[in-house]
Amino acid sequence: MIRHRSFPYFVLFAGVLVASTASILVRFAMDAGVPALSIAAGRLALASLLLTPLAWVRVGPELRALSRRDLALAIFSGVSLSFHFATWISSLAFTSVASSVALVATNPLWVGLASLLVFRERLGPLNLFGMAITLVGTLLIGISDTTNSTQPNPLLGNMLALVGAITVSGYLLIGRSLRRRMSVLAYIYVVYTTAAAILVAWAFLAGQSLLGFPPYVYALLLAMALGPQLLGHTAFNYALSAISATFVAIAILGEPLGSALMAFFLFGEGIAPLQLTGFLLLLVGILVASRAEVAVKQAG
Repeated sequence: MIRHRSFPYFVLFAGVLVASTASILVRFAMDAGVPALSIAAGRLALASLLLTPLAWVRVGPELRALSRRDLALAIFSGVSLSFHFATWISSLAFTSVASSVALVATNPLWVGLASLLVFRERLGPLNLFGMAITLVGTLLIGISDTTNSTQPNPLLGNMLALVGAITVSGYLLIGRSLRRRMSVLAYIYVVYTTAAAILVAWAFLAGQSLLGFPPYVYALLLAMALGPQLLGHTAFNYALSAISATFVAIAILGEPLGSALMAFFLFGEGIAPLQLTGFLLLLVGILVASRAEVAVKQAG
């Protein structure tokens, strides 16, 4: 079946919408008394378990034929993803949903710089301008939260979210390379399973159990695994096979918009004027980057 060239962009847009629910589900789990590492470990462990039978049936031969180099890169991507979830989910205990999700979305800066320095990927003026606008918008959201926050420790939460942004950039960049040689199912299975193993061990060493919670908590963890993880992140990895890592990272910046709106209605987290300005800049930046991506495709 021939797919329209816009299909990867549609998948990416749908993935951003689904991923926007992640911070809301995490906050509900935290309100139920679940520690951050337990949430991260439970989310990835369930996602890996759900993928296992499908991966064995559909891509078993591909997984067994992986070169040592590609397997090592996929495992390293899983390590990066595990640190991303550990730090970002922890940040939600200290700062607002809006600031946490906005700051973790500063990864275009790190992805763009690495794409330029490591992959020699050319970034045009429009792409750079889109990155600059989105980063300014993200910083405005963070500044607004720091000066007007009622959260326990916004500075610590914002720093953890920033570390989450840096670590997820490694995951996106490795995916950019491996997705040209691996199917999306094979790639995410290795990455999610690696991240799950690390997070489960990390939670155990930290004395955080994955057992003994009420059914409501496991329903939340299952929702995270099925929605933001399997549908959201898999959509990102699918898009990486046809769209540059820089643009995927910039498009993911739409996630703070959805998360902030849901946090406003569900948790009463208000949106200050400075935050609203930042959100508008994020939208403009995504639009500019989208036009730059289309221009590069047409020129090629």
